[in-house]
Amino acid sequence: MSQGKEKQQEKKSSSFKLLAAVLIIAIGFFIAWKTGVVSKIQDVEAMQAFFKSFGIWGYLVFILVFIASCVFMLPGSMLTIVAGIAFGPILGGVVSLIGATLGATAAFLVSKYVARGMIEEKIGQNEMFKKIDDGVEKNGTSFLILTRLVPVFPFSFQNYAYGLTKINLGTYFIVSLICMAPGAFIYAYMAGEIVTNGFSAGLLVKFAIAGIALFLVSLIPKYIAKKKGINMEDLK
Repeated sequence: MSQGKEKQQEKKSSSFKLLAAVLIIAIGFFIAWKTGVVSKIQDVEAMQAFFKSFGIWGYLVFILVFIASCVFMLPGSMLTIVAGIAFGPILGGVVSLIGATLGATAAFLVSKYVARGMIEEKIGQNEMFKKIDDGVEKNGTSFLILTRLVPVFPFSFQNYAYGLTKINLGTYFIVSLICMAPGAFIYAYMAGEIVTNGFSAGLLVKFAIAGIALFLVSLIPKYIAKKKGINMEDLK
């Protein structure tokens, strides 16, 4: 009897957490819709003007938009470029990295603690999830590093999928922060440079340096795959 009561309490607790999460997300989405954030996510120029209108608070607003983009699985690939345009090459990289890391972590937490049952039911039999779960089981953190550096799986899907694996929060946060840093800074910097200084011979040199940097970063997952005996083709 006691076990039955405990199970009922666990179900009630999970249902309450899910309801609370849905309510918070719904309120957040409603506010975003009423303030025009949702429509602006698809409009780079509008977003640039939108963030600048908040002054110094624009950094926080941008980070919150990035978090919402990750949680709602909205296309956020342009946000890093927008950050470089709106806030400049350096600050743009910083705020986009913070936003991407916190957004990925928020989705991870929702999957791990808030709506685990629902998400597990939805993607538990998905072939991509099985590859991620199996990869973590066999290679642990190394597999997380590999998939963060190489976009084998969609970014938004990864955030929720890893929440169902044995990866702990601290490891997920730190690895995501470090592995997403090169891309965040390079893309934000290049976008900011184009807007600030336009196209020039100097910009071409910087593009070449950025290309070399990305190439060197791309060698890391190849090394990990070789060391761990992971066939990258099997992940596609």
